[in-house]
Formats: sequence, structure tokens, C-alpha cells
Amino acid sequence: MTTRISRAELARRIAADIPEGSYVNLGIGAPTLVANFLPDDQEIVLHTENGLLGMGGAPDDGFVDPDLINAGKQAVTALAGAAYFHHADSFAMMRGGHLDVCVLGAFQVAENGDLANWSTGEPGAIPAVGGAMDLAIGAKAVYVMTDLLTKQGESKLVAACSYPLTGVGCVSRVYTDHAVFDVTPDGFAVREAFGDTTVDDLRALTGLALADATAEEH
Repeated sequence: MTTRISRAELARRIAADIPEGSYVNLGIGAPTLVANFLPDDQEIVLHTENGLLGMGGAPDDGFVDPDLINAGKQAVTALAGAAYFHHADSFAMMRGGHLDVCVLGAFQVAENGDLANWSTGEPGAIPAVGGAMDLAIGAKAVYVMTDLLTKQGESKLVAACSYPLTGVGCVSRVYTDHAVFDVTPDGFAVREAFGDTTVDDLRALTGLALADATAEEH
């Protein structure tokens, strides 16, 4: 029986890997949870593509500013020294390589680092790529936060993406509810397995020849 961790625990794990001084964009959905676990004693500046640098966490009840939202239309706060700017300037930051880290969700990640996270290609599906393509190519490090398996039990880590691509060879590391995987020139390497989960368990779940890099962590 493999061990799974919660999304909150996974968000905490990702937050621990973000270096101090980083400029970071957190994608829509689960990645926004990472903001709740960034250490107070470090300067990590959050960016949102709708035009805010220096974004804080969610406001307390009764202190919501309806004009202050992130790209997912969730209410947020602005930290001291925060800056507001035009949407085009925000995308120029993303495309110009000024973000150190972005954290994105995914439908699939391929062994070579290809990312598919905006469409499953289903007929009638609503395109919603947003800024994902700009972030995937523009950020210096791309972290993916996702469940390892779909609701149907299929692996989101694949030999090659079957869904429309967001970015080619762009993913640095994948954080899942079962384990953390690095993307290497030779494919996925298991950086950390959670709880009782073993590398062999992960190979069975994904059907991939995963390298074992867990020894390097000890």
C-alpha cells in the first residue's frame, strides 16, 4: 500500500524548496496553497500575471478587497512594498525570464520535461491556457504540483504527452501526492518517496523506468 500526502502537505514540501530571494508565480488551483507555507523570515516575492508583484496570502474574513485578486479570481492581499502594473508589463516579466520559479498544475508531464496542463483535447472543451505557456517557457525553474494518478488510475507521468502541449522540455521537478520526481536527461528520477512508498511501487504505478535518486537525499 503506497502512502499519499495531502495537498496542504505537498504545498508545504514545495515551499521548502523555493530559495530565498526568489520571484515566484503560483498557478491557478492547488499551486496557490504554496503561499500559505512560505517562511515568514525569508523574502520570497509572489507575482500574479494579472498585474501584482508582492502578493500576500488570502485575506481574513471581513477584510476582502474585491479589487485585489489573483489570476484565478481569488481574493488576496498585498504586502508592504507591493506594486501594481499593466497586464502587458506582467507578461513581459514572465516572457523575459524575470521569474525564478513557477508552480503549475498538470494533466501530463513527459519524461523529457514536456508539459500538458491547459487542455485534454476533448471536443467542446473550453480553451483556458491563460499565462501557462508564458510561465512554462519564461520561468527559470518550473515545478509541477499534481496528483500522480488521474481519477481513473492512470499515471500523469508519461513517456510522451498525448494531450496538447503547454511547453516543450520545460519542467524541472514534479511534486505529487506519492513522491517528488526530478526531470533528468535520462528521464524521471525519484528524488523523494513519501511514507512507505518505494521506488518499485512508483515504477509499477507509472509504468516507467524511474531512476532512484533517493539515496542522494540522505
